[in-house]
Amino acid sequence: MNQVRFLLVSLFILAVRQLPGQELAPGQRLQMDPAVTTGTLTNGLRYFVRVNREPRNRAELRLVVNAGSILEDDDQLGLAHFVEHMAFNGTEHFSGQEIVNYLESIGMRFGPSINAFTNFDETVYMLRLPTDSAGVVETAFQILADWAQGQAFDPEQIDKERGVVIEEWRRGLGAGSRIRDKQFPILFKGSRYAERLPIGRKEILDNFEHERLIQFYRDWYRPDLMAVVAVGDFDRDSIIALIHGYFDGLVNPNNERERFVATVPDNDETLAAIATDKELTNTSVTVAFKQPPSSIETVDDYRRQLVETLYSTMFNQRLSELTQQADPPFIFASTGRGRFVRATDIYTLGAGVKDNGIITGLGAVLREAERIKRYGFTQTEFERAKQQMLRSVERRYDERNKTNSISYASRYVNSFLYNQVSTGIEFDYNAYRQLIPTITLDEVNRLPGEWIVDRNRVLLLSAPEKEGVRVPAEAELLAVFDSVTRDTTIKPYVDRTPTNPLVAHAPRPGAIVSEEKIDEIGVTVWKLSNGVKVLLKPTDFKDDQILFDAWSPGGVSLAPDSDFVPATTSDAVINNSGVGEFDAIQLRNKLSGKSVNVGPYVQNLFEGISGSASPKDVETMFELIYLYFTAPRMDSTAFQSFKSRIQGFLKNRSANPNAAFQDTLTVTLTQHHFRSRPPTAELFDEMDLRKSFDFYRDRFGDAGDFVFAFVGSFDIDSIKPLILTYLGGLPSMNRTETWRDTGIEPPKGVVERAVRKGVEPVARTQIVFTGPFEWTRENRHAIRSLAEALQIILRE
Repeated sequence: MNQVRFLLVSLFILAVRQLPGQELAPGQRLQMDPAVTTGTLTNGLRYFVRVNREPRNRAELRLVVNAGSILEDDDQLGLAHFVEHMAFNGTEHFSGQEIVNYLESIGMRFGPSINAFTNFDETVYMLRLPTDSAGVVETAFQILADWAQGQAFDPEQIDKERGVVIEEWRRGLGAGSRIRDKQFPILFKGSRYAERLPIGRKEILDNFEHERLIQFYRDWYRPDLMAVVAVGDFDRDSIIALIHGYFDGLVNPNNERERFVATVPDNDETLAAIATDKELTNTSVTVAFKQPPSSIETVDDYRRQLVETLYSTMFNQRLSELTQQADPPFIFASTGRGRFVRATDIYTLGAGVKDNGIITGLGAVLREAERIKRYGFTQTEFERAKQQMLRSVERRYDERNKTNSISYASRYVNSFLYNQVSTGIEFDYNAYRQLIPTITLDEVNRLPGEWIVDRNRVLLLSAPEKEGVRVPAEAELLAVFDSVTRDTTIKPYVDRTPTNPLVAHAPRPGAIVSEEKIDEIGVTVWKLSNGVKVLLKPTDFKDDQILFDAWSPGGVSLAPDSDFVPATTSDAVINNSGVGEFDAIQLRNKLSGKSVNVGPYVQNLFEGISGSASPKDVETMFELIYLYFTAPRMDSTAFQSFKSRIQGFLKNRSANPNAAFQDTLTVTLTQHHFRSRPPTAELFDEMDLRKSFDFYRDRFGDAGDFVFAFVGSFDIDSIKPLILTYLGGLPSMNRTETWRDTGIEPPKGVVERAVRKGVEPVARTQIVFTGPFEWTRENRHAIRSLAEALQIILRE
C-alpha cells in the first residue's frame, strides 16, 4: 500500500509540474533538437552546431568521416587507421609535428584535448579548445579542413609512422587479441568484419606502398561522407561562417566509389566460438542474438526503446540479485541490446564465471531468462523500474543547463553516423511523462519471447587453458539450452519490497558549538557538539547534485598485521551487506526512484564515507550516513558471496604477464612487506567476517574526529536541521588518534628486476625514482610540470 501511495504521489507531482512540449501522437516523426543548428553544404558535408556554456570558454570540435576499416581493399588492411595517424604528421598548412606543437602551446594536451580513433565504419577526429581567442578558433577549423583533404603524406613521415602504428599493434597483443582472433571469424561468419580489424595486419603495415595509403584517403575522405560537429561557448553564426569558409571548397572525387554498408549474414543454426588461452585470467560465456538494426525516427520507435530499457533494467536487477547468494552461480552477469555494427544490432546474455563454472553460470542466466519468459516480471518490479526512469529523466531535465559540451558532441556524431534524430532533453522529459505511463507490463514481458530465440544465435566462450580447468564441448553447451527449456522446477520470482522506513526514530540533534567563515573560498565551517567538523560550500555547478565526503585518520594502518586482510576488506563486506534492517537487495529496492548514493570506505591511512544526492533526496542521504555509522549489517550470506566472487575473479590473475610485472614491481618497492602482498585467491582465504565487522565498528564507532565536506546545490539554512540531527546525533567517544606508520619503505640504491613472462614479442620497462619529498602545492605543481614536459619530449 505504501508503495502504491508513493507511486500515485510521484505521478501527481509530475502531472502538476509545468512541462515543455506537446501531446505526442503515434506515428509522429521525431524532430531534431531545436537547440542544434544543422545544415548541408553544396558538396554534401553536414554540420551540427550548438551553443553551450558548459564549460565556459571551451568548445568541442569533431571531424567525422563515415569511413573506416570495413572499406579497405585487401592490400590496405590497417591503412584506414594509418591515415588517422598521418593527420598528425604534416598537412598543407602545418608541416611535421606543427599541429600538435601549436595545440600544446595554447594549453591543450595530446590525448585528453587532441585525439582521434578509427573503427570498422568510421574515423573521428576530436579537438577540445579554448574559445576566448578568435584566432585560436579559426586555426582549429583550418586544422580540421587540413585533416579532411589537406594531409601531406610525406614519404619520410609515412615510413617513420610505420614503427608507431606497429608498436600500437604490438601493445594490443595478448590473450585478449588471441581470443578475439579465434572468435571473430565465427561471430562475423561470412562478413567482411571478420577480416577488417582496424589495427590491420603487420605484414601490410610493414610493406604497403605509399600510394595505397594515399588512395584510401582519396577514395573515402570526401565531403559527402563527412560531418563537422561544433559544440561550445561561442557565437553560432561565426562558427557556421567558419565551416562554410573552410569546407565549402572541399570536392568529391570523380568516379567516386560506393560507400557500401557491410552486413553480417543470418545463421539458422547456433554458432559456437570456444576459445582458450594460457594467459587468460577469467572465464566468460555469452549468448549473442543478432538482430536487424533499429531506427528511432517516430514516436512509436521512441516508445519501443523505452519498453526495451524497462526490460533490461529489470532483468539486470534479477541477475544482480543472483550474485548475492552465498555460492553465486556466476561472478557477474548482464544483459542488454545495442548497436553491434552498422547494419546489425545485438542482444546479449552474458556472465563471468569461476573455473569449471561454465555450465552452472550459463544455466543460471538462461534459467532466469526462462523464468521471465514463463511468468514475466512482477508488477512491483515494473513500477520500480518506471519510477527509476522517470526520476532519471527528471534529473537530466533539471541539469539541462549544466550539460557538458562533450555529451552533446558525442550525440551529434552518432546522429550523423547512424542517421538518428537527436531529440533534446525538453522533448525527452515530455515524452517520458507521456509514454511511460502508457506502457503495460505485458508489452515488456513479450520481449524475451521475441529476442531469445534459436535463430541468429552465437555462443561465445573464453576460458583459461590450464590443468584442472575443463572446457565443455559445443554439444554439452548447447544441451544447456534444451535442459533449461524442459526444466519444470523453475518457479515464479518473488519480489521483496520493504515498506518500513530507513530510520524508524531520528536521533537527538546535536548543536553547533563554533562557526567560522572562509570568505575567500565561500566556505562555512561548523564544529558540532559531538566533535564532528562540517565544511559547507554551496555551488551552482550542478542544479541537481549535492556531493559529500567525510574522513577520519587511522584506516587500515591501525589494524595489527594479523588482521590486515579483514581490515582491508571491511568496507567491501559492509557495502555488500546492506544497512540497518535492509539487506543489499532490499536496500536497492527501498531506494528505487531516488537519486542517492552513499558508501563507506577504508583506506590505508584513513577511513571515510562519501556519496551524492539530488536535493530532493538529501534527507535520504543523511539517513544512510547515520545508518552506516550506527547500524552496519553483519550478513554472512553477503560475506560468503563477496568472498566467493573475489576469489573467482583473482584465481588466474597471475597468468597475465602485466600482473606478474606489476606484482614484482610492488613487492620490490616495498621490500616484500607483509602488507604489500599481491592480491591472490589464497590471500583472501584470510578474510574473516567477525574481524571485518569489529574493525569497521571500531573505525566508525567514534564520529568525533570526522570531517564532513558538502559541496553542491543546497541552501545552508535548509540543510542545517539535517546536519544537526543526523551528524550531530552520531556517536562520539572523544578519542584522539591518527594513522600509524607501518614501516613500508622503498629499497636503497639501484635495484634491478627482470620479469620474463608471456608468449608475445612485447616488453615493458619501468624506472622508479624514490626520495624525500616535501608535500606542498608548489612542489606538486613543479614535479607534475616536469613530468608533462618529459612526456612531450618523449612523444616528439
